Amino acid sequence: MTDSEPSADVRAARPTIFDVASRAGVSKSLVSVVLRGKSGVSAAKRAAVLGAVEELGYRPNAAARSLAQKRTFTVGALLSDLRNPWFIDLLASTRTELSARGLNLFLAEDHQLETDTSVLDAFVEARVDGLLCLGTVPPTEQLLSTARNLPTVVVSGREPDLPCVDVVTGDDRAGAARAVAHLVELGHTRIAHLAGTGRAADLRTDGYREEMHRNGLAEHIQIEISDRSEAGDTRAARALMTSRPRPTAILANNDYAALITMSHAVELGLSVPADLSVVGYDNSYLARTGYIGLTSVDNNYVEMGKLAVQKLVARIEEPDAARTVSLLDPTLLPRRTSASPARSD
Repeated sequence: MTDSEPSADVRAARPTIFDVASRAGVSKSLVSVVLRGKSGVSAAKRAAVLGAVEELGYRPNAAARSLAQKRTFTVGALLSDLRNPWFIDLLASTRTELSARGLNLFLAEDHQLETDTSVLDAFVEARVDGLLCLGTVPPTEQLLSTARNLPTVVVSGREPDLPCVDVVTGDDRAGAARAVAHLVELGHTRIAHLAGTGRAADLRTDGYREEMHRNGLAEHIQIEISDRSEAGDTRAARALMTSRPRPTAILANNDYAALITMSHAVELGLSVPADLSVVGYDNSYLARTGYIGLTSVDNNYVEMGKLAVQKLVARIEEPDAARTVSLLDPTLLPRRTSASPARSD
């Protein structure tokens, strides 16, 4: 035996599924049902099983499970933007729910998907059981083909839009409308929008337009579109803040774009929120930081990640089930970056 090999005593001490069943006071088959993420188990028994798994440090034998059930118990996750802090929050929620169901995560970023499809090839070659598309993902032909043949759920986005692909996202149109309504209530009329690209961003822009019209502010509609890159956000923010008359408030497509807007406002000698109110979208951990205190729309990432995994497990079990679209209700959370406009404005 080498120094790197575990001793027989250590190997023997590893908890088994029978140990989990004994600790939870349930049958081995029920433990198996819980770990496979199947429904039909009471909340109390599910909690008892998951608690026993955590206490004992039980880890299923992946190879044995794969051979017995013809599954890898691995889920692929395609993340649209690692720079956006909200997706880190969403990823954490998703990973927690996957872990509770005995599923592993295979993560990749989509930034080169239009020119390099090796990420999708890797998912297919790894025989992942399903795919989570986190955020707006470019609907390339290979992605569409993959989604048609692999159980797929879109989370916080709308693409790919296929009959076999479930969607779990926030109501983007309603969220943007609530942000505008908040600014109107504070007394703003010159409210601009730093928009993004993709279907979810388009819906946020729709919500902005509709709420501006509803409040009789159509003449003040002002939109600059960013490609969601830092350079794009910077260009759009500068264009809005140097326009005349300058807007007194800006609704950004996401928190990252909102922070860039605030940064360049300072460079231009503007004070937030005295000279310019800024509202973000997503309520990421950066928005919640006390020093920043960004007013933002909460898209409920905890519930979104949990529901997305539930939908994916159901899709894996029933690949031909009818498509579902779940819209979570967003909440506007006012903080220090939004206030009434100066009287001179």
